[in-house]
Amino acid sequence: MLKEKLKKLAFLRSLKTRIFLILLLVGLVPCIGMRYAILQSYERRAVNIRTADVASQLRILANHLITYHYLQDTSSEVINAELEQLSDLYDGRVMVINNDLRIVKDTYGISENKTIISEEVVRSLKKGETTSTHDSENGYIEMTIPIAEAVRYGEDGAPESWDRVRGVMLVSASTDSITATMATLSRQALIIEVIVIVAIFILSVLAVRLLIRPFEKITDALERAKEGYIDEPIAVTDCLETERIGDAFNRVLGRMKALDDSRQEFVSNVSHELKTPLTSMKVLADSLLNERDVPIEVYREFMEDITGEIEREDKIITDLLSLVKMDRTAATMNISEVDVNTLVELILKRLRPIAQKRDVEVIYESLRPVTAAIDEVKITLVLTNLVENAIKYNKEHGRVRVTLDADHQYFTVVVEDSGIGIPEDSLDKIYERFYRVDKSRSREIGGTGLGLAITRNAVMMHRGSIHVESAEGVGTTFTVRIPLSYLPA
Repeated sequence: MLKEKLKKLAFLRSLKTRIFLILLLVGLVPCIGMRYAILQSYERRAVNIRTADVASQLRILANHLITYHYLQDTSSEVINAELEQLSDLYDGRVMVINNDLRIVKDTYGISENKTIISEEVVRSLKKGETTSTHDSENGYIEMTIPIAEAVRYGEDGAPESWDRVRGVMLVSASTDSITATMATLSRQALIIEVIVIVAIFILSVLAVRLLIRPFEKITDALERAKEGYIDEPIAVTDCLETERIGDAFNRVLGRMKALDDSRQEFVSNVSHELKTPLTSMKVLADSLLNERDVPIEVYREFMEDITGEIEREDKIITDLLSLVKMDRTAATMNISEVDVNTLVELILKRLRPIAQKRDVEVIYESLRPVTAAIDEVKITLVLTNLVENAIKYNKEHGRVRVTLDADHQYFTVVVEDSGIGIPEDSLDKIYERFYRVDKSRSREIGGTGLGLAITRNAVMMHRGSIHVESAEGVGTTFTVRIPLSYLPA
């Protein structure tokens, strides 16, 4: 019991942990994704704004360089002041390069009069293109702006086309301010995430308790059912899922109770059926023992009665053993190709002497040749039970008709009689073990109440079906459908 309790607790804890982690991830992942998306969006927008701002300033400065002929003479204090101011403003570096790739001005003062070989610079000189590159690792924006004379201006006064490019400005603008702003935003977002995580944690704990409570009720009910059947059904209506589980459990519990009742009834019936012949034999034997000088005729009569009871006991035991075999798996099936027409004819040949004693006419009608993959012994048992019952429970001068037919998938055997019939309220019970519609008549003709149970089991083992229609005083019709090809489970 302790081990089972520990398993129950382990299961509930595992379920709680899973639900908790799912709720935590559902709340946490969107927060992290949102923070990343916001920071990336801010960085792109800030870099684009910084790039556009620097490019605008450089274009103005490029016009000034042309106006003051700075590429030929770098002594202009106005231009040098503007270059220094631009360098300080963007915390960067400005280099002015002529069309010979020689650096004529460097605000850092370390590369003047040197030659620079750069793909962006060469492209700007030859094609007049403006380029920009953002280096997020080192924290700067590098830009090239062509220095060229405008030959045509637009309506807003901005130059639209250029003459030959005279030089290039290469600028490095720092993005430290953007990085610092992003760090501040990241810290604020982290604080918000921590708050959200704490809130999600609290809500997850509450949600887990709320969600697990119905399952704990079901688990407790299962434990009670395991210890012994509970009389009251489970009613856990907290949510739709637990309500369905409870309904399913109630159906299973009902089935278990029905099986238990059936088992107890079966044991009781077996005990009764096996005891009855023994009791009769004991009474007959005691009668012989208590009488002296018993006439041979009486002695013979009593011994015949005892022999009949022994045969009856043997038949009950034989049928019980057949049922046990039927209850085993389909691995015991001995499948072979069988000529069903010949099989039915052979069965009817064996049973016609019984029919003649009761003056019952047996009619056989075969609509087509039938060959099927079946267990010949079990199908013989099915047809023998049905035809023998049709004869035994028939009226004098009655009739039994056996019809064999088939389609592309099944063969069908119909056993129709003109006998006493079966009451409507008994049709659902005739396949139960030891059930008899008329117990006195059944014992009189030697029935054990197991024949139809054996028949139904044999049909089910072939994945077939059996159907009955009956009317009291009119007759009964059994219809058996068996697949032509055996399909194992």
